[in-house]
Amino acid sequence: MASSIQSGRHLAENVALTESVFRDVCLERARFEDVNLAGAVFADINLSGARFSDVNLSEVEISDANLAGMRINGVLVTEMLEAYGRGK
Repeated sequence: MASSIQSGRHLAENVALTESVFRDVCLERARFEDVNLAGAVFADINLSGARFSDVNLSEVEISDANLAGMRINGVLVTEMLEAYGRGK
């Protein structure tokens, strides 16, 4: 499938991109507002420095991830996982 989107800035508003594939794409400093990513798959993704707010993360699975410096509600995730491990 050939790319139909050229490099540059784009606004996609009130559109359905269901089952789209984004491969080798730079979305650095992109903004996602009121976006439905339910059932999406992310692999080999760089989210360093990304910020998430008002996000539904129910039933999300994260594996093989570098969590260094990641915070949830101000708490370091690595510290939460260490405390969880000590409590087992």
